[in-house]
Amino acid sequence: MDGVLADFEGGFLKKFRARYPDKPYIALEDRRGFWVSEQYGRLGPELSEKAISIWESKNFFIELDPLPGAVEAVKQMANLADTDVFICTSPIKKYRYCPYEKYAWVEKHFGPEFLEQIVLTRDKTVVSADLLIDDRPDITGGHNPDNTSLTEQYRLIPPRQLSKTEIENSADDAVQEQEEEIKFNLVIAT
Repeated sequence: MDGVLADFEGGFLKKFRARYPDKPYIALEDRRGFWVSEQYGRLGPELSEKAISIWESKNFFIELDPLPGAVEAVKQMANLADTDVFICTSPIKKYRYCPYEKYAWVEKHFGPEFLEQIVLTRDKTVVSADLLIDDRPDITGGHNPDNTSLTEQYRLIPPRQLSKTEIENSADDAVQEQEEEIKFNLVIAT
């Protein structure tokens, strides 16, 4: 969810600046790499822990704004014939608020019927899908997924550059390629 459907980076920066107004911060256009805490740690060792405290805090995930066009694109994909769309999301290690808030975020933006489409796991390699869209560049785990080529092809697209049209075209292309299949499984991994 976060980083693909929800604006993790924007939500983080807003809350970091509000909580630590006198501390240095990294503007969105200057962010590099997947791990926010690593880049903040290079600004100062204490900033890594302060960064982590933001997403470990109550209301962080539930208050994230959707990325432009993301919710609409998923709803359109969910309405495609013979297509199952799931949201696969990982809870953070300090999970006191995270799992509940991720479910609440999905309910808020997709409705209660979409709650059945959530897969909550720390190991995304256990999920089998024809197409995986993820913001993390290094998905690893205990299983070798059968969908490696599609996973590799699509998960490396930065979420801010993946337009609604690109998502729709990816889903349409994958459906056409799977015409012999009865179902098409699309996992939005976050």
